[in-house]
This record gives sequence, structure tokens and C-alpha cells, in this order.
Amino acid sequence: MAAKSQVKIDFEISFKEPQAHYAEVEMNMAGIATKNYVDLKMPVWTPGSYLVREFAKSVESFSATAGGKQVKVEKVTKNTWRVYNAKANAIKVNYRVYAFEISVRTAFIDASHAFLSSANIFMYPAGMIKTPSTVKIVPFGTWNQVSTGLEPVAGQKFTYRAADFDILFDSPIEVGTQDVFDFMAAGVKHEVAMYGGGNYDKERLKVDMAKIVEQATAVYGENPNKHYTFIVHNYAQGGGGLEHLNSTVLGASRNAYGTERGYKGFLGLVAHEYHHLWNVKRLRPIALGPFDYDNENYTTNLWIAEGFTSYYENKFMLRAGFVTPEGFVTDLTGAVGTIVNSQGAKINSAAASSFDAWINGAYRPNENSKNTFISYYSKGEVVGLLMDLEIANATKGAKSLDDVMKAMYLQCKTLKRGYTDAEFKAMVEKISGISFTNFWAKYVTGTVDVEYAKYFDYAGINIATENATPNKPSVGAALAFAKALTVSSVTRNSAAWIGGLNVNDEILSIDGLSIADVLKDVRTSPGLSFESLPVVSKKQIGDVLVVKVKRDGLEKELSLTLKENPNVRLKATLKDDATPLQLAVRKKWMGVN
Repeated sequence: MAAKSQVKIDFEISFKEPQAHYAEVEMNMAGIATKNYVDLKMPVWTPGSYLVREFAKSVESFSATAGGKQVKVEKVTKNTWRVYNAKANAIKVNYRVYAFEISVRTAFIDASHAFLSSANIFMYPAGMIKTPSTVKIVPFGTWNQVSTGLEPVAGQKFTYRAADFDILFDSPIEVGTQDVFDFMAAGVKHEVAMYGGGNYDKERLKVDMAKIVEQATAVYGENPNKHYTFIVHNYAQGGGGLEHLNSTVLGASRNAYGTERGYKGFLGLVAHEYHHLWNVKRLRPIALGPFDYDNENYTTNLWIAEGFTSYYENKFMLRAGFVTPEGFVTDLTGAVGTIVNSQGAKINSAAASSFDAWINGAYRPNENSKNTFISYYSKGEVVGLLMDLEIANATKGAKSLDDVMKAMYLQCKTLKRGYTDAEFKAMVEKISGISFTNFWAKYVTGTVDVEYAKYFDYAGINIATENATPNKPSVGAALAFAKALTVSSVTRNSAAWIGGLNVNDEILSIDGLSIADVLKDVRTSPGLSFESLPVVSKKQIGDVLVVKVKRDGLEKELSLTLKENPNVRLKATLKDDATPLQLAVRKKWMGVN
């Protein structure tokens, strides 16, 4: 292959049929005349979203020309097109991409706008991931805005440059008539591109988003960007976010900004994704870059990358003044409760959950996932909490997890690579001055029950524990209702589990009552459970519930011995008589006076 400095790659993206959800891609390459062919590859996944999505499936009408003449092309793997260029110095490739999946991680095009999630759109020459490129956007019709973190090419409207394909794939592009506004924070210009309308207040958002930016930057001591772009997709019901090198894509509900819960929920999402500027994009597990775009990229550290980011979302919201210290503690107590009440947490460790992200949990859940898998977001958030309190207590309020994160960010910056699990543990031990070997064995690679009372006590916080539904019988199965009442999940070791109730069983009767009688005056919502049915709620713990089901066309009668709900409810209170050490730990942990 020719020297990379001689290769020139230019893309032009246009939209002849946006209403049919297509992008037209023209790729011009020059300086490649040393082989008889060039292989062009489409990524199979996008960084930050740990699932092989097979973006090549949406490519059609692939063709190539050299010197104005058609050349032979053939597909040699699921995501590789071979262009036989007969040593021509320049070739032009054209292909179309179908884009009709609404999410923060997938491309979507319709008559109103185009969202280009770049790994879904752009191909790269095999072995040339470090080659620079330019991208020219040709907006459709009345579209007049392009929003992206890519650097603009001076004097060329809607034309951008990427130093390499890693940067291109990490730079989504919004094209349309989006509402664009900006604000300055931490010495950096931040652009916000709002698609889909909504009841947001731009001036309020400018102020409040800036507070989050300042709090995040304060932890690390510097902001690594010259400019930053928020692309926000407002839908009737929206959510989620995906981090990028100097931008993010957020999903939001267009009419939720007017409520306190909706507005703070959006700010929390901003806090989460903005923290990824450091944690993931720069302070990163060593497996996450340079990327292999053909295969899964495995790491056991997503509990840090994502879980700690969920944890810091809470810290930034507190420090920016959007939640009170009491609300902060309540939110984190709820996070602990999620782990304590999870059957999957008793089997799946934080490290294993991270490694198996590609095949389980959030991206590929099944009806038994809650029994076998714990989210590295949820477990990592709690591990971050415990680690933070342990460090603050060990140093008598002098240090916290903030110091670890900053030190690891600077280490990755200096070494120009990601960290290993051992390196992260070593830094925790260096900052805290104590061994974390047992902590790692319990909470990172192990599945030991969380000693939450011990850790909260470090900060002078009492935790009261009570049964989630005292003296109420529990079946331990969720229900769904469409044309029939069916079982949608069964909890490990519950009455339903032990009694042999199966997912997809159709409930025919309960204690001899027909389904019509069972559901009389019952709201058949998505959260329908056995416990919400009067025929069950009248029972006592230890009573037998007789359930007749249809399974594979055959009727079967099951006897379920009702059990006590194993779930607990945690309630936190700040001690009025906290010791000076506890108050010092609390102050360092929270980061507020």
C-alpha cells in the first residue's frame, strides 16, 4: 500500500431520498496505485456500544470506477468489499446506506433530518485506519445546519476533516434544521443542537449545563477540548446517550423539560455523558483503543468506564446544586438497593459482567437475564461508592476517588495508552495508602453481598433496612397481558421458580377462578404482577396458590407455596451526632460544604 502521507480520501454525503431513509456516499481515493486491489471495510460495531450490529447489512448498490470506467468489485467477507483497481492511482466508490433505526448509536434518516452515526456510514481502506479524510455534507432541500465535533475545513461550507478514521468514527453528524445554541464553560465553547422541538428553555440550559461542565472539569483539572457538541434528539419518548471524543448524542423526551423530574433527568444524562470526556475517551481500559472494528473488543473494566460514570453523575448533580446532600444519599441508597435485591448480582461479578457485555445483559437480554446477570452500570456505580468512601476514610478525609480518577487520567495521557486492571488497583492503593486486594476479591471479581452499612457509616450515615413488602406473600413472577395472560419472567428461588412456573406459560385460572374473574377490576399495565391480583394479595405467606396453565398446547396444574419477598428497602439518614472523622469523610466524599 502507498505511504499513508500520499493517500488522499474524500467523502461526499448527500440525500436523494431521505424520506426513504437513504444516504448516498461517494468516496474518492487517490495515491493507492501499488496493488491490484483495495479492500474497503465497514465497522461491525460502534465504540461505546458493546454489541456487534453488522452495519454492513444496510449497504447497497456498491460500485467503483477508475479513470471513469467501471472496475470489478466483489464482497470477500461480511463487511469487506474488494475493489480491483488495476493499480490505478485514483478510484471512486459509490454506495447507499439505509438508515432507519432510532437510537443514539445508529444512523437514522427521514424527510426531517439525517443523523449520521459515523461507524454506520463510512468505510475505510483495510490497514489504513490512521489515514486522514475529509467529509463534505450536501444537505437536502431546506436543511441548513450541520452539527458535529469534526474540525471544519476553512472556506468550504459543510466540509470537515478527520485526522484518522478513529476520529471520524467517533464524530457523529447531525444534518437538518436543528435549533443550535452555544455557551462557554471551562474555557471551551459548547454547541447544543436540538432536533425535534420541545419545551426546553435555552437560556436556563446554557446556565445549568455550564455548571455541570465546570464541576466535571474541576475533578480533572483541565478540559481536553477546544470545542464540544451536544446533539440532542427530542422525541415523544426518548432516552439514552452515547459518548464521543468531543461530542455526545443524547435522547430526550421533548415535553419533559417542563417538569422538575424531567429536567433533572436530562441534566443527569448530560452529566453522565460529559464525564465520558475523561472516563472512557481518555482515561480508558487498555482494550478500548486502538479499536478492532471487525470484532468484539473485550474488557473487564466497564464497571469503571460506565459504572463509575453513573456514580459521578450523582456527584456532579450534587456539586452543581441540582440535588441536596440528602437527595444525593437517597439516590445512592437506591442504587445499593438495586444490587442488594438483584439475583444476578449473587452470580455475576462486576468484571464478568463487563467482559460479557457483548453477549448478555443490556444489549442481549433474555427472560432469565435478571437471574444471571448484573449490569456493570449498576454494580460499578455501587463499587465506585464503596471505593470512594473507603479511600476517604483511610485518608481521614484527605483524599477521595476524585484523586484516583485525576491521577489515572494523567497517567493515560502521559503513557498515551489505556490502563490495565492492575494499574487501576495500584493507583487506588497508592492514593489511599491501604491494600485493596480483599476489596477487589469481594466486589470486583467476586459476588460478596455489599456491606453497605459499614461504608455509609464512614460518612456518618445510618441505614435502616426493612422488608420491601412486609407480611405480604410473593409469587416471584412477572406477567404480561395481550390476548392472554402470560408469564414474562420468573425470579430465582421464588415460589414460581420452585413450583415450576415457566416463562410463556398462559395462565388459565388461579385457585379455580377464571382469568376474566381474576382480572376483574385489575389494571393490566406493563408492571402487572401476581402480587397485584386480589386473589393473591389476600393470601398469607406459606399458603398454596393453584395455577392452571397452558404450555405448548397442553394444560398443566401447578401448586405454588407462597414465600416472603426477599427484597429489602433501604432508608438513609445523616447522623446529627457524626464524629469529626465522619464529617471529614462526608465533606471530602460529597465535595460540598
